[in-house]
Amino acid sequence: MLRAFALFFFATITICRATEPRSTIPATAQATAPVDQLIPWLLDEDRQLRGIAFSEVILDTTGKHVFAFDRKNETDERVIKQISAALDETMRRMNASDSPIQKAARINEVSSQVEDLLRELLNTTAGLSCDFPRTAGGKIQRSGYPDLRIVDLASTRVFYLDPKLYAVGSRDSSFRTFYFEPKIATNKVRDDAVHLIGGFEHEPRKDNRWNFTRWDLVDLSQFKVKLKAEFQGSNHDMYRPEAIVATRSK
Repeated sequence: MLRAFALFFFATITICRATEPRSTIPATAQATAPVDQLIPWLLDEDRQLRGIAFSEVILDTTGKHVFAFDRKNETDERVIKQISAALDETMRRMNASDSPIQKAARINEVSSQVEDLLRELLNTTAGLSCDFPRTAGGKIQRSGYPDLRIVDLASTRVFYLDPKLYAVGSRDSSFRTFYFEPKIATNKVRDDAVHLIGGFEHEPRKDNRWNFTRWDLVDLSQFKVKLKAEFQGSNHDMYRPEAIVATRSK
């Protein structure tokens, strides 16, 4: 599959480059090295790397299935109503004048508070358990997708919920607002589950307060994503003594 193919190439390149410098690889082998095959494939972004089903990405990277919300399923209907009630109460509390959220100068500072509030409300909802999902190593990691793991205690059905905040007028924006980074050690998707986004719309900050105007609960079973190719390096990688050709300091 496409995602497995990409992950194979990235893994092969990492192993190849870590174990043998390029200068030591024979010229004939260099011509067919994984990186030489990968680059043209990545450059063909429009054809290969857009419109990828998020459910397939999750399956290929975690081995877990993304379930669609089923309106005919009594458990799904009940849990969605319970989550909706928690979203209603969350927005009411966020808009309250004495809410700690109103003290935040930037909307980016609000996200973790929204997660905490939703976790509290859902964890006190009858028949539900809600917590931060754990990695494969059993550690709680707040960063990365998803943010909350909800379990219906009666059926043990799992629902992942990822709260998002967006400004009024930006619903149709093409800027990136969602990302999923496939890593084995920090993977937090460890269940077959329904995957949901809880999106809160807010107006620009005015008179030192935030006003949240609506929320939407989104089923990600039909969500399409794209892969952005990005080669990274750190300062440690760049400022190697043997690579510096000129310098000056006071």
